Amino acid sequence: MVATADRRTVDFWFDPACPLSRVTASWIVTVAERRPIDIRWRVMSLAVLNEGRDVDPEGDEEGYLWIPARVCAAIQRAHGHAALGRFYDALWTTPDGGQREWIGDIAEALSTAGLPAALAGAGSIADQDEALRASHAEAMSLVVGEVGTPILAVTHPSGARHAFFGPVIGETPGPEDALRLWDGTLLVTSVPGFLELKS
Repeated sequence: MVATADRRTVDFWFDPACPLSRVTASWIVTVAERRPIDIRWRVMSLAVLNEGRDVDPEGDEEGYLWIPARVCAAIQRAHGHAALGRFYDALWTTPDGGQREWIGDIAEALSTAGLPAALAGAGSIADQDEALRASHAEAMSLVVGEVGTPILAVTHPSGARHAFFGPVIGETPGPEDALRLWDGTLLVTSVPGFLELKS
């Protein structure tokens, strides 16, 4: 980790079961290995986002998405952002170190992350819903319009903060492209009034 006055903090809100959020997470980790940024992992929830809609765009009629999100809320609340990041990484990593196409076993991920196995039980009860909703609401309060996951907020050394949805990417770019995307994202999101860019 580089110690410098130019360090930025990136608050990264994610739904743990969203594959596209996971790609963006892999991107920001690649950037953090090469630029002076610190990542604070935070949970948001597609289940919360889609509450009350006539048709759930995620097709989650059984409510499965609540389970990993509640576990993440319990981790964030009791063990902090770094622990949440370890769990999130373990949830999407195979035992041989490869990347999963869908999240793995929650209990296994907790063990890999060095977290108490009892946290798995948080997924099936509503005890963490207040904390989950609060974390989700904080993310949504920073952006404008209908957005999903992930939401990033970059705090600069000056104290200025810029928040945005995404970037949503289909695959993790190589190191050079990852840095180009980071620089470009910082540039456009720092422009007052900037709202959205799609391709």
